[in-house]
Amino acid sequence: MRVLVAEDEEILAELVATGLRRAGFAVDTVYSGDAAIAYLSLHDYDVVVLDRDLPRVHGDDVARHLVANGSRTRILMLTAAGSMEDRVAGLDLGADDYLPKPFEFPELISRVRALRRRSARPAPPLLEKAGLRLDTVRRTADREGRDLDLSPKEFAILQLLLEADGAVVSAEELLERAWDAHADPFTGAVRVAMSKLRGKLGEPALIRTVQGVGYAL
Repeated sequence: MRVLVAEDEEILAELVATGLRRAGFAVDTVYSGDAAIAYLSLHDYDVVVLDRDLPRVHGDDVARHLVANGSRTRILMLTAAGSMEDRVAGLDLGADDYLPKPFEFPELISRVRALRRRSARPAPPLLEKAGLRLDTVRRTADREGRDLDLSPKEFAILQLLLEADGAVVSAEELLERAWDAHADPFTGAVRVAMSKLRGKLGEPALIRTVQGVGYAL
């Protein structure tokens, strides 16, 4: 799951991003509205955590841009403007949820996950196939009752493969969905993570490589 944090206070932006990464999300951060629009145009985000009072391009205009372009990215407005009138205005602009500052991290993470489930590609909280069980809320995974102890990247890859339900997922899509914008597409990061995931899944093998296309369960 990929999230964009758009917040002009850089320290707060990095704190939010760090907390979301620890919860297993791939996160990019920007500090202005024009940068938010640029990133949203380049990458397919599930959720944008959007401060309303952004420099250069106001957060409200970022929300309008997403709505006007029919984006499937869900909008969580995170802002100090927390009055009822502010919340109503934000939701009327097209925001899917509104969380005033100050906030508690568990609530932020829960709201981001809820928005992911409401996206165009909904993810049920429990994914099961071929003896695999993946709990996307508790962030646990097991095979035939054996705990898999997955890293965040391995968990994200397995979630994407389970959601595809047997369809092939390309390495490019895995890189887009499970890594942030700083990932180098030429490092072989997907191949390395896939190898480690296969080792943890054990035998019989569950992930097959479709040569020149991608991977599938």
